[in-house]
Amino acid sequence: MKNFLKIFFLLIITSCSSSDMDLEPLNGPTSGTFPASYDEGKMGLFAAYRNLSTLDAASTPIWHVMDNITDIGYARPGTNYTSPITSSITTTNALTIKPWEIHYKTIARCHAVLDKLDGISGITAAQKTELGSELRFIRAYAYSQLIELYGDVPLIKSAVTLENANVARTSVTEIQQFIIDELGAVAPQLPVSQSQFGNVRASRIAALLLKARIELYSKKYADAALTSKQALDLAAGVHSLTPFNASVNYAGKDHTVGEPDPSNIFGHIGFSSSKEWIWVAEYNMNVPGYLHNQQYYAASRLGKGVCYWGPTQNLIDSYEMTDGLSILESPLYDEANPFKNRDPRLDMYAVRPHSRYLGYQFEPNTSFTKVNNYWSAGAPTQVANADATNAYRSFSGYLWRKVVDIADFNSTSVSGNSDLNVGIFRLPELMLIYAEAKIELNQLDNSVYDVINQIRVRSKMPPLSTGMSQAQLRKALRYERKVELANDGLRWYDIRRWGIANNVMNGYLYLNRNANSWTKAAITGFDESANPIYNHSKASTYFTTQEVVYRINKDEYWPIPQSEMDANPSLKQNPGY
Repeated sequence: MKNFLKIFFLLIITSCSSSDMDLEPLNGPTSGTFPASYDEGKMGLFAAYRNLSTLDAASTPIWHVMDNITDIGYARPGTNYTSPITSSITTTNALTIKPWEIHYKTIARCHAVLDKLDGISGITAAQKTELGSELRFIRAYAYSQLIELYGDVPLIKSAVTLENANVARTSVTEIQQFIIDELGAVAPQLPVSQSQFGNVRASRIAALLLKARIELYSKKYADAALTSKQALDLAAGVHSLTPFNASVNYAGKDHTVGEPDPSNIFGHIGFSSSKEWIWVAEYNMNVPGYLHNQQYYAASRLGKGVCYWGPTQNLIDSYEMTDGLSILESPLYDEANPFKNRDPRLDMYAVRPHSRYLGYQFEPNTSFTKVNNYWSAGAPTQVANADATNAYRSFSGYLWRKVVDIADFNSTSVSGNSDLNVGIFRLPELMLIYAEAKIELNQLDNSVYDVINQIRVRSKMPPLSTGMSQAQLRKALRYERKVELANDGLRWYDIRRWGIANNVMNGYLYLNRNANSWTKAAITGFDESANPIYNHSKASTYFTTQEVVYRINKDEYWPIPQSEMDANPSLKQNPGY
């Protein structure tokens, strides 16, 4: 699928990206006549898709940034990523500016075609439906992100000019309804699946998932249950959970056994063959500027990366034991071997001490002066342990495995550039939307257990016990969203909509940069959302800490960028900024 969009992007680059678009070149479209044909309309459509994939931070696509400013992930300390978790983000922070700019640019690209769709010469009804439905989906997605990050934002339904550029903010509620209505209208017009294009284009199932997500977030649980059920019914036979490959057998074991590898879902192979993906952001090494440095920023020091992102101890301690009990309850938990007999997703999605990662033994503790290099043929060789000595080694003591494909590390070096695709919508999210909506409606039938248990069983975890209460199922659901969707970019939204950000983002995040041993006495229990509760005086003797601050009626949203406030006097700033 890497060549699918290439020809259209090359056309856009050569024909549409000129800074002299107000002139009328003889060999390409102009801003005045574009789009003049179906092919030009399609160029505009693919430009809108392309624009979404330009949204990044630290050269990492935004979907794999957001969880690292929550309780489950941590970024290298610095203004851009420490300020959002200490209630000190500003109106000039690059992290707050980029999403606003990119999403509105995406919306503008949608309008460049949508506004002129009826006037395109020679276009058929089917072609008009194709372009219109996909562009409206992309616009709806962009608005869904804007309202989550900024709250009330200007709702623009057609291209703006200098005369109508000063648009006031529209309420979140009104925009949510706009998105729901738009997706309800376009979903029947979209193909059930776009798997023939590698799921990089919008499908009916993708539109219904987004509609159900917005209904869930706006607490329209009956609607969310109905929409997600419709999507799940359509997905039967089209999308399915992909079993972990044989490397799941290395979970809970040390580096000498092998390297856990989720690439058949989250790697190049996974994006080309896994039926789990519903919508994917595509990258392509052959198109200028159409790649990212995610692998470089995520990889270990020995893997020639810079360890920019990693899970917190809070997430690591959340993983259940293989008997389905917490580390406080299970007789399987061994403080001397804390990663043994854990939910396999701990090792499939995260990197922890004593495991193998990118062909190396991963040991952040300085007592390991040498570690094994498994890249050489035959017996491993010993190399100096940069993952313990480098000043910019992992700051949390852990790394993400989910976003890195070892196939891009065919030697012990990495270019820093990758065209590994990034997943936006995945079947487990759809399943968990359905389960959550039903739980919140207190409709605790077998279908709720079924969708959650499918995810657990794929993960080699035991199914939930039957007869659970609403509170118990809610906790189980929130556990699954936390660990299954970890680093998918949804945690930031979850902790706010559940009203728990005030708890989990006030106090401390715990980090184990030095890979110290610890006892479970550091934890006093787990709350109703499956989050560990720490005895700070005890925990701080084992772990380093990051103080976090969350202020109610302020940190629910980011500030509107100052540049936007200056340009549009109709805008009013969010509270607290």
